[in-house]
Amino acid sequence: MTLHQALPILILCTSLLPAIWIFFLKESQSLLRTSLNLGGAFLKLGLVLLMFREVSLGYTVAFEYSLMPNLSLKLHADPLSMLLVSLSSVLWLLTTLYAIGYLKESPNRNRFFGFFSLCVSSTIGIAMAGNLITLLIFYELLTLTTYPLVIHRGNNKSIEAGRIYLAYTMLGGAVLLVGVIWLQAIAGGVDFTATGYLSAMSEDNHPQLRVIFALLIIGFGVKAALVPLHGWLPLAMVAPAPVSALLHAVAVVKAGAFGIVRVVYDVFGIEFCNQLGLLEYLAVAASITIIYGSVRALYQDDLKRRLAFSTVSQVSYIALGSAILGPMATIGGITHLVHQGIMKITLFFCAGNFAETLGVHKVSEMDGVGRRMPLTMAAFTIAALGMIGVPPIAGFFSKWYLGLGAVDSGHFWVVGVLVISSMLNGAYFLPIVFRGWFVTREVDWPHARTLSKRFETAPLLLLPPLVTAAICVLVGVFAGAPWSPLYWARLIMLGEM
Repeated sequence: MTLHQALPILILCTSLLPAIWIFFLKESQSLLRTSLNLGGAFLKLGLVLLMFREVSLGYTVAFEYSLMPNLSLKLHADPLSMLLVSLSSVLWLLTTLYAIGYLKESPNRNRFFGFFSLCVSSTIGIAMAGNLITLLIFYELLTLTTYPLVIHRGNNKSIEAGRIYLAYTMLGGAVLLVGVIWLQAIAGGVDFTATGYLSAMSEDNHPQLRVIFALLIIGFGVKAALVPLHGWLPLAMVAPAPVSALLHAVAVVKAGAFGIVRVVYDVFGIEFCNQLGLLEYLAVAASITIIYGSVRALYQDDLKRRLAFSTVSQVSYIALGSAILGPMATIGGITHLVHQGIMKITLFFCAGNFAETLGVHKVSEMDGVGRRMPLTMAAFTIAALGMIGVPPIAGFFSKWYLGLGAVDSGHFWVVGVLVISSMLNGAYFLPIVFRGWFVTREVDWPHARTLSKRFETAPLLLLPPLVTAAICVLVGVFAGAPWSPLYWARLIMLGEM
């Protein structure tokens, strides 16, 4: 086996093997557990950088194992997969640091960190899947590995949220399975190709393909929280903050959105989707979700629930970019795959800090929080402004290219959706920023704790949101740099790699 064949397996194993080892540790072996987590995260990041270099140089990085005729497990690295792999690797490291600090006094940490690492392995498998059956396998593994994280607290509320989460995602997985089997029967093994594997299918199969497309979008749409398939997401906010951050920024919703992108571009091909008349339906579904999620966020006093409905809205920008025929929209949607993850994980890190340090869980409790925790509130403010679309923060560039794509393709109504959505983003984020910085606190904090004598909160809770907030600014300011998500999205669109 060559290095280029081994790299995908090695990257998977850097989180898979530590996860298995952690399950066999004693709860008291915290130093070894931490070493396994951080060692695996740093090693994964190093291997991803190596793979990034190999893909940049034009080498084929792929592993394939035949399961049966016309059915194989295939992992590969193309420019699109590198975006999600890179995002997952960087944010896994930061979320691991955050979780170590957040769960310092929590029971069942071995179970948490074991499934946490398995969740990352599943996400990496989704990112590197080279065909539809491999994507399906890891997609279902993601459901099984995230369920224990959702119910980690073990109380009735968590158990009920986990039950609903499992019901939604398992039903979505069943619909996806039907679509994959049906497509496999028509087309054989469905590999991902730059122009769409099915683009050469005969017109006799077009009616079936339209139904299959709908099944695949529904299956991925559950995790992507497309309305009306989003009901599990706000309820899952009973999970600890590191889990919420992982679900919204790296794993579940991002896996659903990534699946939609793969179906549109690499299974059907966007030109073929347009020929079949499918793009308009996806654009309408994404637009409804964008507006609905933003409106619902306005009425949420619980901070994490407000952020959850914000995710319902923001993730659908990715689906919207996939549904507009044109290069600018493609760049906007693919770039938002990364930008949304960085901004949203910052917001959830900050929400966790407010809750752990001051006992603040609601927007109505945030008066004066910026004076008590200025660094955390500064990170929150940067990410919130990015979500609204204020330049030069990351989110501006995603929305800008989506708007350009809509104008170029004649979808002027999409510009209206983007404008309305940005106004609603401001309506539910700016009051939080105003309360935090400009309203004087007149009552005691709900549950204040001194987690550090030198800093506003524990260092492991403070460092990750400061780093991710800085990344939100850097990927905007240096959007033209060769390492930026925007630059990489342009290469994907131009087919130069």
